[in-house]
Amino acid sequence: MKTISKLGLLIALAGSLFLSSCAGSYYVYDQPVEPVYERPVMPYPGALWIDGEWNWIGGRYVYTRGYWARPRSGRVYERGGWVRGPRGYAWHRGHWR
Repeated sequence: MKTISKLGLLIALAGSLFLSSCAGSYYVYDQPVEPVYERPVMPYPGALWIDGEWNWIGGRYVYTRGYWARPRSGRVYERGGWVRGPRGYAWHRGHWR
């Protein structure tokens, strides 16, 4: 009985993690223009600049400025970008891989 309930809990957890990772895509007719701003000075040696991102807030894309981050050992940061689809453009967030 305990094994069945543990298995059910594990399946429910895996399903919720899967569904939460499926972020919806929001499309726009034209890509918004990225604002121009001055990059702050590198705060420490070896810092990695993470470019700004577009976030869907209040029914539109809002730009969030970039920031400095510590590099992750054995990983590479892939910059986000606009992807054209049949319904327009959608922003695909940057991520570590």
